[in-house]
Formats: sequence, structure tokens, C-alpha cells
Amino acid sequence: MTTYRSEPYVGLRSYSREDHERFFGRGTKAYEIAVMWHAHRLTTLYGPSGVGKTSVLEAGVLPRLAEQRVDVLPIGRLSHGSAFPLAALPERNPFTVALLSSWAPGESLTRLAGLTVKQFLRRRGPRTDKYGDPVPVLVAIDQAEELFFDFPHRQAFRDPFISQLAEALDDNEDLRLLLSIREDYFARFLAHEEQLRGGGSAAAVALAPLREDEALAAVRDPLARTGRSYGPQAAETLVRELRTVRLHGVSGPTSYTVDTVEPVQLQIVCSSLWQSCPPEIAVITPEYVEQHADVDRSLGDFLSRALEEIAHEHDVPPDQLSTWLRETFITELGTRGTAYEGETQTAGMPNSVVKALVDRHILKVEVRAGSRWCELQHDRLLQPVQRAQGGAAGPKPGAGQAPASAEEFLRVAEQVLADGDLRLAETHAQRARRLCGEDEQRTLAEIESFLGNLAYERGDWPTAEACYKRGSQVYERLRETGAVARSLAAAGRVILHQGRADEAVAELQSAVQRVPHDLNVQVELAVTVWHAGSPPAALSILHGVLSVDGDTPLALQARGEILADLGKPEQALRDLDRVRDPEEPATIAARALALAELDRAAEAIAELDAALTAGRDQGLVAYLCARALHRMGNRERADQVARDAIRPPLTAYQRRILADLH
Repeated sequence: MTTYRSEPYVGLRSYSREDHERFFGRGTKAYEIAVMWHAHRLTTLYGPSGVGKTSVLEAGVLPRLAEQRVDVLPIGRLSHGSAFPLAALPERNPFTVALLSSWAPGESLTRLAGLTVKQFLRRRGPRTDKYGDPVPVLVAIDQAEELFFDFPHRQAFRDPFISQLAEALDDNEDLRLLLSIREDYFARFLAHEEQLRGGGSAAAVALAPLREDEALAAVRDPLARTGRSYGPQAAETLVRELRTVRLHGVSGPTSYTVDTVEPVQLQIVCSSLWQSCPPEIAVITPEYVEQHADVDRSLGDFLSRALEEIAHEHDVPPDQLSTWLRETFITELGTRGTAYEGETQTAGMPNSVVKALVDRHILKVEVRAGSRWCELQHDRLLQPVQRAQGGAAGPKPGAGQAPASAEEFLRVAEQVLADGDLRLAETHAQRARRLCGEDEQRTLAEIESFLGNLAYERGDWPTAEACYKRGSQVYERLRETGAVARSLAAAGRVILHQGRADEAVAELQSAVQRVPHDLNVQVELAVTVWHAGSPPAALSILHGVLSVDGDTPLALQARGEILADLGKPEQALRDLDRVRDPEEPATIAARALALAELDRAAEAIAELDAALTAGRDQGLVAYLCARALHRMGNRERADQVARDAIRPPLTAYQRRILADLH
């Protein structure tokens, strides 16, 4: 029996760098992107969801750059998984932490959390070729639209993060930044383009669906090393069918041909065709394509699976979802209709469901006159959507079935959270917890961390504490010391938010005992000791950290903040001036207090405004700003600023100090 190499198509997933030998159809575009990225300070790659931006970067552009005189970091992302307890990284920019962890996946998050983008790149040192000449440093951020998702807990970090990118570009003339972004968020990005471009050059590259010749290459060429091939006109027959749209409107059936092919649809149909081929077929003929490459059936199966998954993830009845899709996005004439995307709903459906449909390449969003409008991803989906009946297509492998394991429920929870539905994410994570067996302890620990993070984001400190503590106990059983320490550090911070300062210090001390060489955990202990009311003891810990590594940014920031609190403005500014990159709001507030103590009122007011704009509701920011306002004689505004602190509220120590000022 003839055997063939593994399937040449990737299906619904994106191509990776390891797939470059079977990535075809985008050679010209990959070359264009590589040239633009190399030549310009800022390059933007934009296109609709599912058009293949990630694939062309990973499998098309990166392999082309491998032989050139450039230094290329891994493709960056702005979000990371559920396992890390966010409370262990208080008041750190989540976009920065996620990006640096994707650029340096083997490095501890607690170490990366103390760095700005510029500091991270500087720490890598100058990049040169074998002759000692400097080479361009190419960095990229994929799915940059995540910057503009309207998650309330992340909005305050967007502008400081963009400022960090601009600072890094200004600092290194050899740095080249590429942002890959969905086209419906491109207009929102343009408001920041000038800041990122600075005085340098910029370019934008649009990625469109595949032209006919590109689609033919993507169908035919991946088979080159499989032992199987397409016969004359077979690939052409398949591409022609992918370009044919059939409508069923009030005036009867009709059809027409479009110019392009959606990459996702091509992969779905080609993968289905490959899997249907019996071993004895070495040449795929046009006749075989006509008999077995049923585009409508393949797309219908894809649509049914996607709708079942989304309905399950978002607790929407499948029939309701398919009916809404058909009635909202197909007109009486059988053509594509549109729907306005409101603040929370689109044509009566929650926007979290709409986002999931966009992510699954069923819908797309276009911006028209400043408003967002939704429609089907492609005309080729019209007939499958018309035929879709929730659950009526019959069971398919993996379709319409609730996830069978705790890990699958956790991944569903992560996906729902990415879609913006925190309540439903918690529901799925709790289901995952109930399903966990004795042999799934690592998954259980991740679930507890995930639930702790959700509680932390909404300010539910008791629930966050309980989850982080349970997670630490599971990691203890798994003998993962570093994970135990991170969970204890997170628990300590939320305990402090509840006013139990001594207990919070004990948790952080326990974390330090487990990872005595982790300087950032020691910094968190010092900060907790300070908030508990012992600034001199906190300074002692920080002096020890800085004696080991005098350039630890978190330690310098914390010591500067404490020195400002203790009324030592000159010493405070010496530390704070060493971390003058785009800073955390609390560090800016500490500088405002130090400047106020030195009677440099105009400078202090400018820093105050910046700190309050970025972090008005943060307890430490409010405390330091209130101190500065008191020093400048504005007690009424100081009291109002102190009342605004909710994430977290003021500690007992901070309330006592402010009360003494009266």
C-alpha cells in the first residue's frame, strides 16, 4: 500500500515558522513585507481577520530574513496565558509584561515585569554582524488590535505602552517595529502612528485575500514532497469552485464568480479533500475534485462546528445563533447584509458573541464614517449560512459536544475571556474546577490562578485570596517552588488590600524563603512591608536588593517612592531619575511629592496631572498625590483624590498618614 507524507495543509490553524516548506501563494507579499520592515522605522501590516497575517509573518517573512544581516526577535503578542497570578505583578503594564515574555519566553515574568521595552532591548546589548558592524533589530507585534479592545482594566495602560514603544524606537536608530493589526482597528491605530513614527519613516502594507494565481500555488505546490500531485486542470477546477458564489433569493437561484479566495476557506476545503483521498490515488484528477471537493459541504461543516462551539462557549442556543446569523446578514435577495455594532450588542446579540464569530472567520467588521459595521466574511459563506440549522447537520468529530475534560473547559474559559465576557469565563472555569480529577493537579493549579485573576480584575479581594492560596497548595504538592512563591506573593498583595498587613507580610516572607534569589519577589516584600507601616524596614530590604544588582528597576522605583514618602526628596529623585523611562503612575506620583517637598510647584503639578490621568483609582497613586497636594496647600483636592482610591483602597498606614496631615 502506498503511503504519503503527512497532510500538506494546516487547516484552521495558522502556519508556523516550521511550516515554511509548505507555505505557498504569498511569496511576493512576504518579500514586500520583509523589505518594508527592514527599511522603515515603523511598518504596519493590516488586513481582515483570517486573511493570513500571522501565517505570512511566521512562514513567509521570518524564513526570508534568516539569511540576512538582521537581528530578529520572536513575533510578539500582547496577552499571555492563565497560569501566572496577575496580583504578583501589581501596577505593572500588562501589555509590556506580555510582550517581553513573548520576546524572551524562557525568562521569569517577575524579572521582566521590572523592565520597560527600551530597558529590555538595551539589556540585550548592541547587535552586530561578524565584522562588528551594527545590524537592524527587527521586532514585531502580532494581533496588535488587542491594544484597542475595550477591557476596562487595560485601557489605562494603552497610552503608556505606546509611549514605551516610541521611547524604544527613539533610543535605537537601528530598531524596526512591525505591527500586524486587523483592518477594522487600523483607523484607531492611526491616531498613534505619528508618535511611533517619530522623525523616521513609516510604511503600511495591506494583505488581501488570495488572487487566482496565488490560490493555485497554495493548492498545488504543498503536494510537491508528498508523493501525490494534482493532474492537469485539477487545481484550477478546485480554485474555480472556491471562487463561485451561489445565491438563493426571492427571484430564484443564481451564481457568479469573485476574483479572490479566502485563505481559511481554501485550507478547509483542501484539507477535507486530502483526507478523503484513498491510498491508491497518487494523482488527483479534475473528475475526483468535482466528485469529492464539495466546497459547500466543507464550508457547511466548518460553519456548523464553529456555531456549535460558540453557542456552547457563550451559552446561546445553537438554533438561535444560526437563525440570528441568517436573518441579520443575508438579505431577501440572498446577498450579504450588514449590521451596526453598538456599544454592547449587534442586532440584539452580545458583542462578545460577535467577536467570537469574527475570530472564527465567519463575520468581519468594517469601519465606515467612524462606525463599525458587521457582515459575513465572504460571499462564499452565503449558501452555508442559508442552510445552517443549529444542531441539524448531525454530529461531527468534535462538534456540538461539551468539552470532556477540565483542561478543555479552561481553554474555553480563556477564549471567552479573550472575547470580553468575564462573567461567562468564570462560569466555564468553575466547571473546569469541578471536573478536575486527582491526575489533573497542574490543570487545577492553572484554574485556581485563572479564577484568582478574574477576581483580582474585578476587585473581589477575598475570592482572589482564596483562589491564589488554593493554587499555591496545589503547586506545593507538585513541588514547583517558583510557582508556589508567585501564588503566595499574589495572595499577600490581595491580603494587604483587605487591611491585614501583618498577614500579608508573612505571605511575602514565605514566598521569599522559597525563591531567595528572586530579587523582584524581595522587592514585593519590601513594598508590602512599607504599606504595612514600616518604611525603614522596607528600605533595608531594598538596600540589600540593590547591593546585589544596583540597576534593578523595580527596586529603584520602590526605594524612590518610599524616600519621597519619608520626606527625603533629594534622595528620592536620585533613584526616580534613574528610571525616567515611561513609568508606572505611582512612580510619577512619587516624583510629584518629592518636587512638592522641594517647593518646585510647577513641575510637581505637571507630574501630578500625569499620575492622576494614568492611575487615579490606584491606592498608592492617590496616596502620594494627596500628600503632594497637601504639601502645596490644596487640601480640598487632596481629600477628593484620596476618596477616589478603589483599586486597591488606601491601606491603614496610608489613611493614618493622611489623617495626621489634618
